Amino acid sequence: MALKEYKTVKQRAEDMFVEKKSEFIGYISPVVNEEEALAFISEIKKKHPDATHNCHAYILQGTEIARFSDDGEPSGTAGMPMLEVIKREGLTGVCIVVTRYFGGILLGAGGLVRAYAKGAKIAIDAAGICSFVPFTEFSLKCNYSDYERINRELEVRKIKCDDTEFGVDVVLKLACRDELFEPYCDYVVNLTNGRAIVKKTGERFDAD
Repeated sequence: MALKEYKTVKQRAEDMFVEKKSEFIGYISPVVNEEEALAFISEIKKKHPDATHNCHAYILQGTEIARFSDDGEPSGTAGMPMLEVIKREGLTGVCIVVTRYFGGILLGAGGLVRAYAKGAKIAIDAAGICSFVPFTEFSLKCNYSDYERINRELEVRKIKCDDTEFGVDVVLKLACRDELFEPYCDYVVNLTNGRAIVKKTGERFDAD
């Protein structure tokens, strides 16, 4: 199956607000599998063992797995609204936990839905959104003279360098967006008069 572009958050983040004396803290983290999501949820619960509720929602990238929990709030007032925010933002591979410290004033079902949705949204805003797109990984073997010219042009041509090995020749471990791979191969062949050897080694997702 061909890799497809997806959106997730750039980093872990948190933010908070107070609604009718109840404190809501939204936490978010990118996750690659269910184990990471569950570990993040556990981490936040351990951080706030005295919280009234630690509600969560997560969606995993590349799967149909989407989970949520109201953690004692009335059914449908916490986890599901958080999950809907994730979906509305078009995100995947993310886990959100919204912690609540009850302030003594009941919010009602509608108030809870709005509060937990807001907790999810402010966490997403704090983390920032980025797109991950299919990248081709490849190696490039060249002599030292050609390396100087090739190295200068990597950033300009949007080629990421993962590693460089210096031996009898120079071997670069590179990656670029899928659609840039063939044009870059043609560029290298022309630049080095066919001396450089390019070999595709794999594929991955990477930040655009």
